[in-house]
Amino acid sequence: MPLTPEQQAEIDELRATPRPTLRAVSEGMEGHLYQAHQVLDHGLVRVIDYMGDDAAITQAARVSYGRGTKSVSNDEGLIRYLMRHWHSTPFEMCEVKFHVKLPVFVARQWIRHRTANVNEYSARYSILDREFYIPAPEHLAAQSTVNNQGRGQVLEGDEAARVLDLLREDAMRSYDHYEQMLSQEGQQGLARELARMNLPANVYTQWYWKVDLHNLFHFLRLRADAHAQYEIRAYAETICGIVRDWVPFAYAAFEDYRLGGMQLSARGVAALKRKLAGEAVTQENSGMSKGEWREFEAVWG
Repeated sequence: MPLTPEQQAEIDELRATPRPTLRAVSEGMEGHLYQAHQVLDHGLVRVIDYMGDDAAITQAARVSYGRGTKSVSNDEGLIRYLMRHWHSTPFEMCEVKFHVKLPVFVARQWIRHRTANVNEYSARYSILDREFYIPAPEHLAAQSTVNNQGRGQVLEGDEAARVLDLLREDAMRSYDHYEQMLSQEGQQGLARELARMNLPANVYTQWYWKVDLHNLFHFLRLRADAHAQYEIRAYAETICGIVRDWVPFAYAAFEDYRLGGMQLSARGVAALKRKLAGEAVTQENSGMSKGEWREFEAVWG
């Protein structure tokens, strides 16, 4: 259950008491405010607050670049220009604050994106809930034989059942011991800051994560990619849906130039030109490494 009854009651109360404002409002984002979007089995993403919209991006760009933007006839065209030419500051004019509930091992990947403000639930002061991420059967896969960071074939039958049983049993056993260490009848329990070290990496934690749109797009470009680990990708894809409603022009440009685009090296550009000219180009005469050539062929053939 992603939300407790108390949390849902708080959300209902907040959404039932709108307040007038003079600031810029994104109607698409207003629909997401406070609402919990479920991710994985017990996780969630919800918007706590935001600042700015598509107009805030173009407003900042026109102040910054002055007459240089006069040739761009509309906001959508200007935003596409900014995205295409890797301008960053105008996108930093928009910010969003999320409440995220996620497994600890996902949080440890996520925190690598250091260009955000984070405040995490403290297991030094509070007791973590008995909630663990257990993969759905279709996401339970063996180690890839070609990618040290990836997954291979999905486990099936007895092997899948065995692994799922181990995950559940180990998580429950560790939490049982966590509770026992915290409070023992007739004795003083272990400090929370020490007892927490026995919990597994699939236990759920929570945090508030505030980030500007430029750095959020960087996060999404990496984590919504098909090669990202499924668990963090599930969160990124949920956030993509929210951002699409918040800043539709900016998200469309991001989707076109970043998620759906590809950056070529100088060698890649040269190889593509040679191929278009009818020349037979191979990895050996392209100047690319085997890994680079595989990625080039995957897109360009």
